[in-house]
Amino acid sequence: MPKNGDSRPLLFLDVDGPLNPYDAAPHKRPEGYSTHRMRPTGWENPWTKPLRVWLNHDHGAQLLALPYELVWATTWRAEANEWIGPHLGLPALPFVDWPATPETNVRLHWKTRALVQYAAGRPFAWVDDELGPEDREWLAAHHDAPTLLHWINPRLGLLPDDFAVLTNWATALPEAAA
Repeated sequence: MPKNGDSRPLLFLDVDGPLNPYDAAPHKRPEGYSTHRMRPTGWENPWTKPLRVWLNHDHGAQLLALPYELVWATTWRAEANEWIGPHLGLPALPFVDWPATPETNVRLHWKTRALVQYAAGRPFAWVDDELGPEDREWLAAHHDAPTLLHWINPRLGLLPDDFAVLTNWATALPEAAA
């Protein structure tokens, strides 16, 4: 849970989709991205081909310039600080430690409840490629603070317009004007 007294809204960052446009055409790396081969937990077998991850090195500075406290919201968990963050120039970020057995509600994304619990009443934005109307409805009923669920196309990753949406939303919050 956030304990540092940061009053900025949280930005929950998924890796695969927003930062790693994994669904782009194979062998056609998106413009501005570099290819990285990684062996995070689950890929340690030396006979398994390393995981291909595409990252845009400009995203680190762009994320740090946003008016948010950044938090990993990814199945990479703490390993995002080892495998993803350094390539983007990000410092070690806090991460959401998912429950051992995530909820299996087929309509509600399995991350949704855990993110609300982590946010502990704070405003937050969430960038992910697996957001749906059920998540928006559930958040409206169960989280009193402002939220922005921003879907990212997993073929394209974060784009300049996405950074503009995130900036505009955070700076329009009532607390930002105080």
